[in-house]
Amino acid sequence: MTTAYTSLLGLALPVTGELSGTWGDVVNASITNLVESAIAGTTTISSDADVTLTTTNGVSNTSREAILLWTASGTVTRTITAPAQSKVYIVINKTGSTQSIKLVGAGPTTGVTILANELAICAWNGVDFVKIANQYGISNVTTLNASADSIFSSTGALTISKGTTGQQPVSSVTGMLRYNTTSNEFEGYSGSSPAWKSVGGSAISNDTSTSSNIYPLLAAATSGTAQNVYTSNAKLLYKPSTGEFSSTVLNASNGIVVNSATISTSYTVASGSNAMSAGPVSIAGGQSVTVASGSRWVVV
Repeated sequence: MTTAYTSLLGLALPVTGELSGTWGDVVNASITNLVESAIAGTTTISSDADVTLTTTNGVSNTSREAILLWTASGTVTRTITAPAQSKVYIVINKTGSTQSIKLVGAGPTTGVTILANELAICAWNGVDFVKIANQYGISNVTTLNASADSIFSSTGALTISKGTTGQQPVSSVTGMLRYNTTSNEFEGYSGSSPAWKSVGGSAISNDTSTSSNIYPLLAAATSGTAQNVYTSNAKLLYKPSTGEFSSTVLNASNGIVVNSATISTSYTVASGSNAMSAGPVSIAGGQSVTVASGSRWVVV
């Protein structure tokens, strides 16, 4: 009879009386060294490409190692395919970029994703690889309930749930927080209409060049936090390049409309429009008022 091998790690199973004079070599090379690799060995993967771990009996291979160390620096998620059998791996994603990696079992398995700079313990559960824990001690659980205040004390970041508007939870609960990939903004569930609302502010830009109309925003609050802002694309418009406001109706509630006594910037009253100023009005040096044919500028 010849030497057989174990089904999971491919370790030698010498037959009694078979290896006369070579027993020590076989034990050292095909058992002892391989057991050490399975407990403490590391497979380092530095190429930015999908990889299938090697499987060989009685000699070194990459699928037997205890640790999978990813050091490639890519941006596309890459797949590590391991034998679809009982095994625990410590997976360390030390990418120099933002790359995620996915550990899957050979065959049609979903696998488990390890994010950039994450260390995870992954195990075969009989049908697929799952994440048991990572460096934060977090298991792969469906719901995590905290009975007291929660503290995240790292200097890194917290990754929260994300998805499209159509993927918002059906059974939403007040206080839920997620990132909406459709609108590209954080949103929270307030429990009132509209239920899902934007969380956070917007970047402010000092725009003096846009020549098309944009829409001024108004809030239905004078203090605290405005949960909604309003605009109108037909009633109130603003053109940054000229500083012009356009309104369907100008209503001076106190009965006074004020204009400067000096025209300090040249202006053209366009065709189809008229203008009015309360005088006397002077025009600053180097400036002018141009009135298109058929239009009027009245100083009263």
